Amino acid sequence: MRIPRRIPKRIPNPFRTLQTRYGPTPPPSPHPSPQPPSRPWLPISRGARPSAAVAMAALREGPWRPAGGGRSGAGRAAPAPMHGAEEAAAGGPRVSAASTQTDSMAGQIPRLSKVNLFTLFSLWMELFPSAEQQKKSQVKKSGLVVVKNMTIIGLHCSSTDLHAGQIALIKHGSRLKNCDLYFSRKPCSTCLKMIVNAGVNRISYWPADPEISLQNEASNPMTTDDAKLDAKAVERLKSNSRARVCVLLQPLVCYMVQFIEETSTKFDFIQKIAKSQPDFNTDFYTTCRQEKIKEYESLFLISNEETHKQILMTIGLENLCENPYFSNLRQNMKDLVLVLATVAASVPVFGCFGFYSSESQQTNETYHQGLPQEIARHCMVQARLLAYRTEDHKTGVGAIIWAEEKSRSCDGTGAMYFVGCGYNAFPAGSEYADFPHMDDKQKDREIRKFRYIIHAEQNALTFRCREIKPDERSMIFVTKCPCDECVPLIKGAGIKQIYAGDVDAGKKKADISYMKFGELEGVSKFTWQLNPFHTNALEFHDPMTRENGVQKTKSVDDQQHQNKKLCLGHY
Repeated sequence: MRIPRRIPKRIPNPFRTLQTRYGPTPPPSPHPSPQPPSRPWLPISRGARPSAAVAMAALREGPWRPAGGGRSGAGRAAPAPMHGAEEAAAGGPRVSAASTQTDSMAGQIPRLSKVNLFTLFSLWMELFPSAEQQKKSQVKKSGLVVVKNMTIIGLHCSSTDLHAGQIALIKHGSRLKNCDLYFSRKPCSTCLKMIVNAGVNRISYWPADPEISLQNEASNPMTTDDAKLDAKAVERLKSNSRARVCVLLQPLVCYMVQFIEETSTKFDFIQKIAKSQPDFNTDFYTTCRQEKIKEYESLFLISNEETHKQILMTIGLENLCENPYFSNLRQNMKDLVLVLATVAASVPVFGCFGFYSSESQQTNETYHQGLPQEIARHCMVQARLLAYRTEDHKTGVGAIIWAEEKSRSCDGTGAMYFVGCGYNAFPAGSEYADFPHMDDKQKDREIRKFRYIIHAEQNALTFRCREIKPDERSMIFVTKCPCDECVPLIKGAGIKQIYAGDVDAGKKKADISYMKFGELEGVSKFTWQLNPFHTNALEFHDPMTRENGVQKTKSVDDQQHQNKKLCLGHY
């Protein structure tokens, strides 16, 4: 019996259906029409697709440009992509994630990358004020930033007895596994062997004079030989370990230096000095900045190029000793030092200005004793650096939380320890243009940013790495007056002190108000202001008249005599 052959069912051709419905497809024209102009490049996160809102925003208004339309503060255009050793000089490939709180440069203002932020923090931690007199020795003081999942979990600096790496091992122990460590100097073999043994993921260092100094000393040439032996031991540990020991320096984005300079000049602290001092010298900030630049260049840079090359070859960076890699490296280092000096100058040492409390009734309580002024300024500069990671196009805000133990620890920070930090940004996991970025100038309240952006204080509390203990003195440093949304959170978290500016205190705006800050009770407020008692000297000049930023009681005659003195600037 013959089996009938099955005929397969014909599948309709969709293209034929389209031709039948809408007519045949016309042949290609021998004279094609000109293509429309290409859209401008959109600065979005790597791996994200540009949305229509992003495209429209890019077409409506371009990125931030410096006043006067000049070039960037670095004096050059944005660098081209690098490869190989050149990429190492620039800090390697950029690490990004799907979240808005990443290294993406989306937005209308330039922004610090996280790698550069961690590097600046390590340099700044090396300058942490210490009550101990640092002895002059071959072992240099160094700063250290401990990072896990691109979040800071520790800030440390060397003490008279221990190196920064040793302190990190004592404080964190096995929790250092899979962490990234950012040193202000290349660590010595004693620190590196323990850090590598803890299972860290990556160790980055500032490519200048290492922790065991290689600078030639004519008085004791044997010390240089010991430093070279230590450098060789470090290289052997590096080559035989799983941890990546490298230099992470990324070029600053275009106009970054000039943007930081302009915003630092207009910062609330500088403007408050100018308003309260009729004879204020407008060149004060420029003078202060130049002095900071000179100081930090002598500390973090090597002026002689040949000496710098010799040190780089000794510490295993021979690939960076040839141009253009060497010149790029030195330029990137100079730019970061310039940024650090510019931000530090915005919280100046000027006359009787500082962080003072007007609540004299609380000065006898231990938790309400203020910090020494130089430590308060140092922590505020940290908050200022965080503000340049902001995702707010108008106002960048940074916040950092520290706490103080009852007894002094082995850390170079004394009894103080890091709790958490943050900056104002949109919710994690979001992409650029998912939420409105408009401020109160936009009439339609529905498309304003205020209901969507996470404040710096909120991020600092959310991503803290330590719990806030009720029996310890904890403090938060904010670059702007805390708003009514954040003040209850700060008090509820158990923070004892707030260091901030009070320019907006008592103001009520369209979608945000600052009324609760002045009414806050139970939390000490130290605001940037002229010393209420008009003293003429800072705490390290006249320790008998001020204790930890709170004025001691003085006799009436002494007070009247003090009021006759002029408040002179010391910078």
